[in-house]
Amino acid sequence: MTADRRRPSRWRPRSLQARQVLAASVGLLAFLALAGYALDRAFIDVAGEGQRERLRTYVYAYAGDIEFLRGGDIYPSESPPDDRFLRPGSGLYAEVVLPNGSWTSRSASGPQLPDATMLGAREERFEGPLPMVRSDGSRGEVYRYGLGLVWSPEGRAEDEFAYTIYVMEDAGIVPRQVRVFRAALWVNLGIAGVILLLLQALIVRWSLWPLRRVEQELVRVQRGQADRMGMQHPRELQPLTESINALIESEREHLVRQRNTMSDLAHSLKTPLAVLRSRLDAGTGEAELREEVEAQLQRMTDLVTYQLARAASSGHQLFSAAIEIEPHAEQIVRGLEKIYASKGAVCEFEIDPAARFHGEPGDLQELLGNLLENAFKWARSRVLLTVKEGDRAPNRRPGLVLIVEDDGPGIPADRVSTVLQRGVRGDERVQGHGIGLSIVQDIVHSYRGALQVGRSDELGGACFSVRLPPGF
Repeated sequence: MTADRRRPSRWRPRSLQARQVLAASVGLLAFLALAGYALDRAFIDVAGEGQRERLRTYVYAYAGDIEFLRGGDIYPSESPPDDRFLRPGSGLYAEVVLPNGSWTSRSASGPQLPDATMLGAREERFEGPLPMVRSDGSRGEVYRYGLGLVWSPEGRAEDEFAYTIYVMEDAGIVPRQVRVFRAALWVNLGIAGVILLLLQALIVRWSLWPLRRVEQELVRVQRGQADRMGMQHPRELQPLTESINALIESEREHLVRQRNTMSDLAHSLKTPLAVLRSRLDAGTGEAELREEVEAQLQRMTDLVTYQLARAASSGHQLFSAAIEIEPHAEQIVRGLEKIYASKGAVCEFEIDPAARFHGEPGDLQELLGNLLENAFKWARSRVLLTVKEGDRAPNRRPGLVLIVEDDGPGIPADRVSTVLQRGVRGDERVQGHGIGLSIVQDIVHSYRGALQVGRSDELGGACFSVRLPPGF
């Protein structure tokens, strides 16, 4: 019973957009298939009728050009209606049947054409396909059009005689035209289908945009990125958004923010603790261990101070001193290289000396720490940190571009939005809390920047690109 209930939902589209696109796509494909079939049949009929009219035109052209000598011998025109009549085996043949013999065009030299009979006066006949043998011995077929005529020299009835003009064309010409037409037809219909599918997808996406906005606002509320739903919605959705806003309470938002702060603090302290653990396991000497403990304790103290200050504030300070990036990066990388010493991973720097971070030092530590730790975790042997100035604007501080790349397996495109969610890890088998990239995303958004995730062109693994705008 349970399996029967679940089976339909497995194949049913799970979104309104998918339902509408699927329904419209099925209708469009059915229409294109029927239109293609109708056009194909129409072309075949037109091509067959066109061949008949073409042969008929050639017959009447010969009828107007042929002359007879006094003795009844035929005197054909030296300029036939088509040059193919002059080329042997061209596929277009002419034959004139006389009472005492026949005449054929040059193109009929070699092929064995079907036997021709005399037709009655003004009798027309279109027939085929008829068997024939080509010059190379292969068998073929032709279509033939004939016209029966009577020659009466100078109006003397006793000297008049009947004759018949036949024009034949290779039967393979029309099928070849049909094949060419079909290829062009289905290619063009395919292109039109793709364009129409994209167009209807855009139309569906546009029509469902208000629902998507509601969904995005709900996600922002759930993540604590917004206090309430917006008010600019179609009137059909106003009751829904107003009901949702009525359920949002300020106390719940406060609790969520506190919970996130504690998670961020725990995640920030994880790296210094891991460094201490690695130094203890390595049997470091007392003096060196004491120095390392002091350094990591100071770092943990700074992290706790930063997280508490961050919880009490709402966003970054606009007027912050410029911070040099390389010293912070070196401090973080030294600790990570000790943690991941077993895999021999190293980090390379490409840092523009003029690039500066305008913000809180703790934000820079969080950005670099989480991105570099993620890269070390997945890298095979190489990590690359690139820092350079970003966009510029008049009378504003330049922006900043911070890129972290590794030579690991990378992140599939369909998993990017998932791994950026709080508590979600790229691989559940790998130890971690799944909030590092979420912290990075929150910080980047607070600076009005953008975080892009893709594949590294140089190292082949993941590539995290942070772009901060000018003046922030």
